[in-house]
Amino acid sequence: MARPPSTAVEPSPPFHLAFPVRDVESTRAFYHGLLGCPVGREAERWIDFDFFGHQLSAHVAPEDALATNAVDGDDVPVRHFGVVLSIERWRELTERLRTSSVEFLIEPRIRFAGEVGEQATLFVRDPSGNALEFKAFADPRRLFQSGLP
Repeated sequence: MARPPSTAVEPSPPFHLAFPVRDVESTRAFYHGLLGCPVGREAERWIDFDFFGHQLSAHVAPEDALATNAVDGDDVPVRHFGVVLSIERWRELTERLRTSSVEFLIEPRIRFAGEVGEQATLFVRDPSGNALEFKAFADPRRLFQSGLP
């Protein structure tokens, strides 16, 4: 029997994401040095990080184009990844990024204000141009709610 879809946030197994980067050293400086992600295994052309409990594998590869879609007034990169943080951790990271003079692709803001999906969000790019979104919900139980009846 199939398990019904969840309406609450449940602990999930860590995900694994492999993505292209232009070099290992600038990638290490951004993910480990700036974001504070511990380094896992690495080789000459790839490096793994513990990204808030999930495994990122950054592989040196040629560049690829990024398309965008309009989302609540922003041009959001179609190809992006990120993490949902507590509002406290989101604020701390926002301050660390501002203090480090990181350029925001999309400035920190509240998206979908007053709606079921209201969330704090920001976008940055790593040194290889990969877009990362960091978001937080005032009510984490609304992560998967659609707002439809």
